[in-house]
Amino acid sequence: MTKPDLSRRSLIKGLVATALAPALLRFAASAQAQEKPWWLGDGMPQESADTPKIACGINLSGGVTDAAIRGVVQLGVYHVLSGGPALPWRASDLELLVDKLKANGVTLGNLMIDGFPNTVYGRPGRDEEIEKVRQSIQAAGRVGIPVVEYNFYAHRAMEGYYEEVGRGGAGLTGADYDRMKDLPPLPAEGAHTLSEMWANITYFLKAVIPVAEKSNVRMALHPNDPPFPLSRGSQQIMATLDGWKHLITIVDSPANGITFDCGVTREMGEDPVAVCRYFGSRDRINHVHYRNPHVAKPYVKYDEGFIDGGDVNMFAVMRELVKLKYSRELYPEHPRALDYDRARGPIHGYPGCGGYTGDVYDIAYAKAMLQAALEVEKSG
Repeated sequence: MTKPDLSRRSLIKGLVATALAPALLRFAASAQAQEKPWWLGDGMPQESADTPKIACGINLSGGVTDAAIRGVVQLGVYHVLSGGPALPWRASDLELLVDKLKANGVTLGNLMIDGFPNTVYGRPGRDEEIEKVRQSIQAAGRVGIPVVEYNFYAHRAMEGYYEEVGRGGAGLTGADYDRMKDLPPLPAEGAHTLSEMWANITYFLKAVIPVAEKSNVRMALHPNDPPFPLSRGSQQIMATLDGWKHLITIVDSPANGITFDCGVTREMGEDPVAVCRYFGSRDRINHVHYRNPHVAKPYVKYDEGFIDGGDVNMFAVMRELVKLKYSRELYPEHPRALDYDRARGPIHGYPGCGGYTGDVYDIAYAKAMLQAALEVEKSG
């Protein structure tokens, strides 16, 4: 007979889980009654119906665990996003995730959809893929997921990434076009012109946006990141501001919007505040990524450093979002690699990227920016 694990670590984990369970239940009861949590005072401005919602990623592949919920709520975060399941999504599967989160005061506000390569490349079989996407959007709408995010690039130029060393030895993510500009197309992908890619996404949008509108779902296309001129021989439709602007004209609908990434905006040499105002005033920002690169040369060389450094005035971006009354999720992404996370893991997937502690740092910074912007807006 196997003895129970009575190690010190297991004992502590058990005691912590036992101690936290009642608190989580109390929070769940408050959330279901739509009451203000007892621990939240009146001194600081907070998120509301017409403000950005600070969000963090959560892994839903194995279901929703109490530990995952605690890891979110302990940070004062009540909105999450995740990658979606395989196509087609089913409302019954999504409902289990949404309801477990909702019962604990957490909203699933964005689900990433992928798995339609024939659509991206304009190949036979795309109509079957698009039908699965349409079914998935309908499923998201039935369970109240408001935003479905997606990518549309022939090849993501991740070969240009590398790790740099920042302050105190922390990991930064560098990106340099010279590292991959001469790489040939991959046989499974091929090389695609700008006109081909625009034709392919036009076909896609005209098929899915009407379904998204009826389902009360907004689509958010993430920009090409890195925004290199070519990616293994293929041109990138979302690697320029002109491309972003053209996208929202293909189908004129709030359901056809973008993920406004203030970091990519600066990587392209553009003004994040002005770009935010352009798309936000047209109600085409359906999701926000909040990070701060330092750009050596627009489009081709930059590094992703700490959120409190870089070339973006993050407070100015947050103020603009507040002025515009942007009310969907704002995701402080790409945490830096800190020794604490390096020793414990897991680490996110980019070179020089960090884990939970890095996320905590970025979320705390974003919350402070939001509260300051709300206070400034209130005082006029």
